[in-house]
Amino acid sequence: MATLGAMWIKICGISSAEAVAAAAAARVDAIGFVFAPSPRQVTPTQAARLAASAPPGMLRIAVTQHPPQVMVDEICRILNPDCLQTDVEDLRDLTIPSHIKVLPVVRVGRDIPCPLPSRMLFEGQASGTGELADWGRAAQLARQTEVILAGGLSGENVAEAIATVRPFGVDVSSGVEEARGVKDLRKIDQFVRAARRAAASLESDA
Repeated sequence: MATLGAMWIKICGISSAEAVAAAAAARVDAIGFVFAPSPRQVTPTQAARLAASAPPGMLRIAVTQHPPQVMVDEICRILNPDCLQTDVEDLRDLTIPSHIKVLPVVRVGRDIPCPLPSRMLFEGQASGTGELADWGRAAQLARQTEVILAGGLSGENVAEAIATVRPFGVDVSSGVEEARGVKDLRKIDQFVRAARRAAASLESDA
């Protein structure tokens, strides 16, 4: 697993060039483009335009939920993401090109896959709503695999979340918005700084 000081950070629900620039300035590891019904939903063409301005090394993640195969095919053809994120149950019925990595989503209250994926995103029952995940359950899973914690995170609570769960990474969307679906560039910077300070503090205490 990555060291805590190198906390993996994703800004999800990117829908503007300004948000891409803010994520790049904060040097996050990944940005997410949402293709499921949401105020943050973009088309594959819109996502491809936005992704073109992302710096080298920043992962472009296609975020879906229960997508039909035809949608996955379109996303992969037009955006050609580095990674496709979807609920772990979806993966049984989808064909994804071998060069595109997969980030399975495990949700509170759902069955935990066995064996565990080598890396997974853990969050509440619904994405992008600000609902907190079960941090206690997430902490248990983080001792067994690389957990990216999502759900209800913000600059105000991410330090506590990292101290409690000790995840591989954190993922934020609504917690860095000025209005539903509209990213706040200042909040992105605050979130990233808070997450890195918290991770570095845990590493120094180890």
